[in-house]
Amino acid sequence: MKRTLATATAALLLGSSATVLGADIYGDGRSYERAPYYAAPPPVASYSWMGPYIGVNLGYEWASANHSGANPNGFAGGIQAGYNWQINQFVYGLEADLQASGADDTFANWKFENPWFGTVRGRLGYALNNILFYGTLGVAYGGGKLQGIFASDTNVHLGWTAGAGIEVGLTPHWSAKAEYLYVDLADQNYLRFGNSGFEANVLRFGLNYRF
Repeated sequence: MKRTLATATAALLLGSSATVLGADIYGDGRSYERAPYYAAPPPVASYSWMGPYIGVNLGYEWASANHSGANPNGFAGGIQAGYNWQINQFVYGLEADLQASGADDTFANWKFENPWFGTVRGRLGYALNNILFYGTLGVAYGGGKLQGIFASDTNVHLGWTAGAGIEVGLTPHWSAKAEYLYVDLADQNYLRFGNSGFEANVLRFGLNYRF
């Protein structure tokens, strides 16, 4: 009788210990079943600068005409179009623009104007997701007009341009940019004045639609 009681007591103690140990290892079964499930967050999409785009811009031009005291300044605005390629964070492409300008200045009895100009440039930049920092270099061209009381003379100038800018992707299709360009247009002969070209600093802001 004593042996049977001892055996039963030992079995009861072993069963209780196993239950406690199982609870320590696996936790409460009901709590385990009710534990919330957290899914891993989806990967963050990287902004794509790849593809064609077209846009508009508006800014201001500060210029000086060579071999004269004229400093034609004024607002300038126009259109631009281009194409980007992207390799990881590096973005490169081509862009062309055409601007109408109100830059003019009067000296002596003459007024010198730069009524329009344009550029064709390469761009190379570094993207931080939807923010693009870039430099640009290329060819520039533009019109010059010398206006007197009884006569006027016009020319088309060729030259070069360089600059830098920042562009921010607002949505997958829309982006906004701020850009500085230095434009150097070579001398041309004005029959009533002589050789003259002009150099300009252009600061402009633009909006692009990306296809």
